Amino acid sequence: MAGESSSAAIAVAVEELTLTVKWSGKEYTVRVCGDDTVGELKRRICEITNVLPKRQKLLYPKIGSKLADESLLLSQIPLKSSFKMTMIGSVEDDIIVDQVESPDIVDDFELQQEEAVDIKDKEVNKQKLRRRVEQHKIVLHNPCREGKKLLVLDIDYTLFDHRSIAENPLELMRPYLHEFLTAAYAEYDIIIWSATSMKWVELKMGQLGVLDNPNYKITAMMDHMAMITVQSDHYGVFDCKPLGLIWALFPEFYSPKNTIMFDDLRRNFVMNPQNGLAIRPFRKAHTNRSSDQELMKLTQYLLAIADLDDLSVLDHKNWESFNEDTTEQGDCSAIRGGKPHCCEKKPVIVDLLPGAPYNKQEANCCKGGVLTSMTQDPGKYGASFRMSIGSVYA
Repeated sequence: MAGESSSAAIAVAVEELTLTVKWSGKEYTVRVCGDDTVGELKRRICEITNVLPKRQKLLYPKIGSKLADESLLLSQIPLKSSFKMTMIGSVEDDIIVDQVESPDIVDDFELQQEEAVDIKDKEVNKQKLRRRVEQHKIVLHNPCREGKKLLVLDIDYTLFDHRSIAENPLELMRPYLHEFLTAAYAEYDIIIWSATSMKWVELKMGQLGVLDNPNYKITAMMDHMAMITVQSDHYGVFDCKPLGLIWALFPEFYSPKNTIMFDDLRRNFVMNPQNGLAIRPFRKAHTNRSSDQELMKLTQYLLAIADLDDLSVLDHKNWESFNEDTTEQGDCSAIRGGKPHCCEKKPVIVDLLPGAPYNKQEANCCKGGVLTSMTQDPGKYGASFRMSIGSVYA
């Protein structure tokens, strides 16, 4: 009897609903499932109208204010295909980049390991991921490269302080951003994935000089439309970034074994916790710009693990300890299968000039040393720089 009730509940949850949404004098057809939330419905509406979810107000007969709760499951609302839903909202043609108009980011929270595993393994969440794979297309800006690992990067508070105010966006860019991307590009394809709109992603990456930098290329950019909504027993409903979407769309290039994701919000990689690294948020750029070395240190980590066959076996929470352990061993035997390393008893200097290729063989020596400095020459991209890797034997 209990089994029958459970099966019935699942059937209701996955039942597909076809809704008609009226907006700006036109009618649109939106398909959702009972286990989707109001927030997911708004995301689907955004796909066809370009009205951001935060700008949408939904009206439906006899529902009242329920549609204002984005965490509410659609199966809990008496929706009928015969009734038409009205959406009120405007398309944001002009994005004003200031403290008020920047996309909101909610404070992060720490999921217990058991709960994180439960979220990842729930059939309802796997089903949402399958639907996202079927519905979402990732536009490639540059081809995927065979043999390269994948680095997925958040924007706000990861690469850019989106809350502080400045006359020039470059003042809010995280230190060593272009140096970091240049070094990473030698071993990793790079995908930018933001929880905001694609318009915001393109604007910010363009302003920071990321899209036309001659020293590296961005494989693709993704926005909030690629995310899915999951539910935690303790923290409720929230959105996350399932890397499984990328793995499913490009299985010949990327997998859990060769992917790592940097994000200041741990919850964003709850569907793939073994592939996520929680980066320290870059806030108050004017105060912290001179002292923030997160990307410089993470450059060392990325290069240190680049030769590993499986990145998912690492505990990325301990990435700084990994760097220290590698430094103490000197020969990198822990990450290179016991093979001797080539570091000499002197600092290794790696010069990267605008347009010049990254010298992988020379830079391999940094995997056994300490990345002590990254200095850059003034320029449009800040791409002419020198990495000084202090010898572990000195």
